[in-house]
Amino acid sequence: MGLMDELSADLRAETAELNAMIGGLDPAGWELSTPAEGWTVRDQISHLAWFDDAATAAATDPDAFRATLPAFLGRGDSAVDELVAASRTLTAGQVHGWFRTARARSLEALARLDPSARLPWYGPDMSAASFVTARLMETWAHGQDVADALGLVRVPTTRLRHVATLGVRAMPYGFAIRGLTPPAGPIRVELTMPDGSPWTAGPAGAADVVRGTALDFCLLVVQRRHLDDTSLDVRGEGARAWTRVAQAFAGAPGEGRAPLGSGISQGHAGWNRSDPI
Repeated sequence: MGLMDELSADLRAETAELNAMIGGLDPAGWELSTPAEGWTVRDQISHLAWFDDAATAAATDPDAFRATLPAFLGRGDSAVDELVAASRTLTAGQVHGWFRTARARSLEALARLDPSARLPWYGPDMSAASFVTARLMETWAHGQDVADALGLVRVPTTRLRHVATLGVRAMPYGFAIRGLTPPAGPIRVELTMPDGSPWTAGPAGAADVVRGTALDFCLLVVQRRHLDDTSLDVRGEGARAWTRVAQAFAGAPGEGRAPLGSGISQGHAGWNRSDPI
């Protein structure tokens, strides 16, 4: 199996899991509030659908896609909320149908590409392989918001390796977007995948280390859980500084999530404006 085949298969599986969560919802279920302040289940799905359409455009007609960038980026960070608000005129059934169609089209378009092909996005161009990985991360992260809204506990899978990879590679970005200097020394990440296998990044013997389950690490870097609500073992000032700013997605600094039970409203995160890899 080639790289794009593997990534596409994992994105299809992640998509199927999300569709299973929302497939039987009644109208009230679609309007449930998610932990992302102001966003309902329907908003999470319309957000994914809109950017799936954008992904198809970037893959099939990159020049036309680039022509749309100035107007879109000129709207600033409010563009994401504006797109969600505009989709609220649709019924829940229309939103779900839109997502299914948009996701299928984007999967078909992306699967045909060479993994090293460069695609435009809302920032620097990115490889097709990174593009699919980012769509998987987005699906998993927004799927977590949906699961939380519905009171569901998802079974973690080894697909989390893709999210972990983005989380590690995006480490410098989390500092840079906040005007901070990254740690001078290396940081080691040692995770246990859901099947019990080890996953590591960074040099062995580094003084700064983040250890724990892949699930806890991925929830942290997509900003769906506060560090205090994980069992991650963080050693070293550089590693501690990273866990305060970690975000696997690009764009503006995410607000992150307050500790569970704090009563503080939660921010929404996960719009991939550019490629952190």
